Amino acid sequence: MTEAATEAATERHQATVGPDAYRRLMGAFPTGVAVVTTLSGGIPYGFTCTSLCSVALDPPMLLVCVSDRGRTAGPIADSGRFAVNLLHHRARPAARIFAAEERERFARVRWAPAGADGLPMLTDDALAFAACRVTHTVPAGDHRVIFGAVTEVRFAAPGAGAGKASPGDATATRPAAHPAPPPSPLLYGFRRFTAWPEATED
Repeated sequence: MTEAATEAATERHQATVGPDAYRRLMGAFPTGVAVVTTLSGGIPYGFTCTSLCSVALDPPMLLVCVSDRGRTAGPIADSGRFAVNLLHHRARPAARIFAAEERERFARVRWAPAGADGLPMLTDDALAFAACRVTHTVPAGDHRVIFGAVTEVRFAAPGAGAGKASPGDATATRPAAHPAPPPSPLLYGFRRFTAWPEATED
């Protein structure tokens, strides 16, 4: 296909496929849920992300898609670093917090600096954590694709999030009455959060 033909096909596509139809299409493709975080000027930033993909094994590399209209794209570009917090099935509240239009997201979850760069890790909500160094970015419509070389990986202990409580709650450090099963990944599809069938529901 020639370049002119490709452009014409793209224009026809843009004229016939609207945002609602596209959301329905991608909603039919359930995927894992992550909160992508960064630290810029000592301030934490983050957003809920389902556009996450493995790119390469050697060297380890992944990509995330970040909205140009969000508050996290700029800080990631400024710092050159970001982290991926893969959420477990008990982390629906955190997923909703970081998807909402509010500025005090980190005041509503437990987090701590992790890795050599001190990137924000959601200590109660992350099934796994990966620190990444930005290698390059690619503009894509109203988003940008950010490629990251994975520099560190951490995994939560079995039962992570079982004794979860609000920040500052004195009961947060108490052990759970019954051992919780290992956390399973949080999923998103058909515009709702869900979990693997074998995961224990909240």
